[in-house]
Amino acid sequence: MILIDGKKEAAELREKLKQEVAELKLKYNKVPGLTVILIGDMAPSQIYVRNKERSANEVGLKSEVIKYPETVEEKTVLEKIEELNNDKTVSGILVQLPLPNHIDKKKVIETILPSKDVDGFHPTNVGNLSSGYESSVPCTPLGCYLLIKKIEPNLSGKKAVVVGRSNLNGKPMTQLLLKENCTVTITHSRTKDLKAECLEADIIVAAVGIPELVRGDWVKKDTIVIDVGINKTDNGIVGDVNFEEVSKNAKAMTPVPGGVGPMTIACLLKNTIDCFKRSQN
Repeated sequence: MILIDGKKEAAELREKLKQEVAELKLKYNKVPGLTVILIGDMAPSQIYVRNKERSANEVGLKSEVIKYPETVEEKTVLEKIEELNNDKTVSGILVQLPLPNHIDKKKVIETILPSKDVDGFHPTNVGNLSSGYESSVPCTPLGCYLLIKKIEPNLSGKKAVVVGRSNLNGKPMTQLLLKENCTVTITHSRTKDLKAECLEADIIVAAVGIPELVRGDWVKKDTIVIDVGINKTDNGIVGDVNFEEVSKNAKAMTPVPGGVGPMTIACLLKNTIDCFKRSQN
């Protein structure tokens, strides 16, 4: 079984992006800029944002974090986004989720210019992705996709099962796999016989938020298994896949942690650079 090392793959991608930023600086005499808005003091969000900022600086991006207290008014946040939309030094805008209850997530996402939406959540980018047009792709599914392609460059005709139907991962993951000519089944916690669906798959992407849901006898030999889940349990952090059981059958799989997570941040940097390049053309 091949253990897919997300840390190693992310480091390689960051190295490529670093070279690309250096070339863009020579060509345009400026570098892509990423601005992250962080509201409140939730520990996981703070850790994510710190990692994003560190990685952005590492590849040579101009990086800024704007922090607001949890009590900030929605109007203040929306006005700041409009200001960043008009700032030519900002290539990408990201508002760290989740948001406090009094701030409308939909409104926040739709206020960000689609051309600066590095999360790929704006309805215009969602529509472009599903239509097969150029778009920003959400970072986690993009990371999963790049890891799958590393193991199996030609996905044409493969059967893929996506477990989870979220806008964040399941739906965009499905679009990326369809683009590669996979036959894709999208499943979720209400699917009647989830085990039977998984047993048909050449590729399984599990992103449903149920600890160790996918078991060893759900996976046929030579399946590529990507585990997006991060679940806190009494035994520590586990994924949506029972690693010990599934690793006996799978051709390749990602660990948790150290699999998809590092790729998510590397893909955010990639999206920022792609937004910059599109803005220059």
